[in-house]
Amino acid sequence: MTLEQRIEQVERRITEACERSGRTRDEVQVIAVTKYVSLETTKLAMQLGLLHIGENRWQDVQPKWEALSSEGVWHFIGHLQTNKVKDVVGKFDYIHSLDRYSLAAELDKQAAKRDIPEVRCLIQLNVSGEETKHGLSPEELFTFAEQLRELKRLKIVGLMTMAPYEMEAEATRPVFRGLREWRDRLNASGLLREEASHLSMGMSGDFEVAIEEGATMVRLGTVLVGKEI
Repeated sequence: MTLEQRIEQVERRITEACERSGRTRDEVQVIAVTKYVSLETTKLAMQLGLLHIGENRWQDVQPKWEALSSEGVWHFIGHLQTNKVKDVVGKFDYIHSLDRYSLAAELDKQAAKRDIPEVRCLIQLNVSGEETKHGLSPEELFTFAEQLRELKRLKIVGLMTMAPYEMEAEATRPVFRGLREWRDRLNASGLLREEASHLSMGMSGDFEVAIEEGATMVRLGTVLVGKEI
């Protein structure tokens, strides 16, 4: 299947998921996860309209970012080590994996050092409770959000989670529903300076269920851009 055909197929599935859940197509942003494809494929994907690019390691994405950064919106979606913050601040438009105060403080510090007015972040929650997943436990969310209030350059725009791998996508529904409910509780708490609207959830195997449960960002790799490396 060509890249164009994969994009068309995914687009159809997203539209149908939106229709099933009473949502409009423009409520869902596709993030093309390009970590397993080349610079050339990433460039072609962007030419075909996939302008939101997701990567999870700076050392891997650097050549792509240097060649294509001005043409897209860049999302850092992987676990971010504190000592790597200096590499990604100012380069990525969104950080999806904010999961501890030391990381938040370093993001704020590096933004101040570079005179970057805001760093848009999503708090990563481990809704499923899997030990192999990064992220805060949901019970830690409010305390963490309160700690973030002193970091003036961080803007919390939403929550992110990763569902367990399941043979049936339907089995992920409680995780996605849970993230939406925690986002709504966080907004109702008044702890954030501005309302957080985004839900980054859903990957190649379960994105339709995520959309039905309110995803505003779906992170799609193999199903969308394939796998080469």
